[in-house]
Amino acid sequence: MSEQFDVAIIGAGAAGMMCAAVAGQRGKRVVLIDHAEKLAEKIRISGGGRCNFTNINVGPQNFLSQNPHFCKSALSRYTPQDFIALVKRHGIAFHEKHKGQLFCDRSAEDIIAMLKAECDAGHVQWRMPVSVKSVSKLADGFSVKTAHGDISSSALVIATGGLSIPKIGATDFAYRIAKQFDVPLVETRPALVPLTFDEVGWQSFIPMAGISLEVDVTCGEKKTRGEFREDLLFTHRGLSGPAVLQISSFWREGAALTLNLLPALDVVEALIDEKQAIRKNLGNWLSQFLPTRLAESWLQSQGLSPDARIPELPDKQLRRLGESLNRWSLKPQGSEGYRKAEVTLGGVDTRALSQQTLMANKVPGLYFIGESVDVTGWLGGYNFQWAWASGVAAGLSF
Repeated sequence: MSEQFDVAIIGAGAAGMMCAAVAGQRGKRVVLIDHAEKLAEKIRISGGGRCNFTNINVGPQNFLSQNPHFCKSALSRYTPQDFIALVKRHGIAFHEKHKGQLFCDRSAEDIIAMLKAECDAGHVQWRMPVSVKSVSKLADGFSVKTAHGDISSSALVIATGGLSIPKIGATDFAYRIAKQFDVPLVETRPALVPLTFDEVGWQSFIPMAGISLEVDVTCGEKKTRGEFREDLLFTHRGLSGPAVLQISSFWREGAALTLNLLPALDVVEALIDEKQAIRKNLGNWLSQFLPTRLAESWLQSQGLSPDARIPELPDKQLRRLGESLNRWSLKPQGSEGYRKAEVTLGGVDTRALSQQTLMANKVPGLYFIGESVDVTGWLGGYNFQWAWASGVAAGLSF
């Protein structure tokens, strides 16, 4: 015998639990299915274990999609202030960090417990850990065959996320279901991910590994250009830190990044002025603005001695040095892939979904929410807000 529900949700992460809680509290009979042993592992590891659960500055401009207007409806109907109110109602202490990012004071576990409690308030039933064997369409809904029995439901929600961080259970399940029901997909790729460089070409930068500084980074053509001022981190294999994670969503193979390592200083102008001033050497002068190790390594990479006296260097050489710091152009070889990616760019094509409910236009009762769809936020709490908003949009539609 098949268990009967109004709504079956596959994927008990951020979007899935939010959708289940909303639908359950509206009186729907809801079952939440997940294959993982631990609940909401991606929430648990987010924000260094403190969950960057939203950003007070969320807007459609903070998301990438081939259909950029799609996210507006859900985001406008469930805002960061709505989620903050929920967090406060559960007595969770939080704080604002960099650029509107909100984090739990204590632990990401607080957000997981909150969502679990909201689901329990809606009498949501749990099937976890349970693997899904197959999904099929019925005349009046869907049948989900699991390792622990069959489930029938009027509506089926796919909230299984993307391909990022497979070690915590990420799969292509959402994309397989989309293909099964002829729902089109946008090509996927790792996003919010460190970028790597040619091993030989990167040798001179390896001594800089571990150094972090605020930079301007840009990439892309005018219409698809990304531009951020964030912290950059040098690694043994390439570049990371918020600046690179942000720009990785805009980068494509063969494209160059442009980095300004000293965004508050016109280095050429400052160096030329310095020729008329105190007779400092290059290393001491540059160490005023950059970490000493980076300043010395950078000068050496440019064929200059840190001990060289600025007045004794020709303007042409100083201009070349200044340009290298204010407009450093370099081509990544690749990225660290889904293994290190925080999210997946692309996914279920939103042009095939309802903007109001996230139901597939040609498959009544089938919904895709959260990271499974082609809506990808910037780093800094934006992707969680999309999970909450898309979950609520679907949850209110049943």
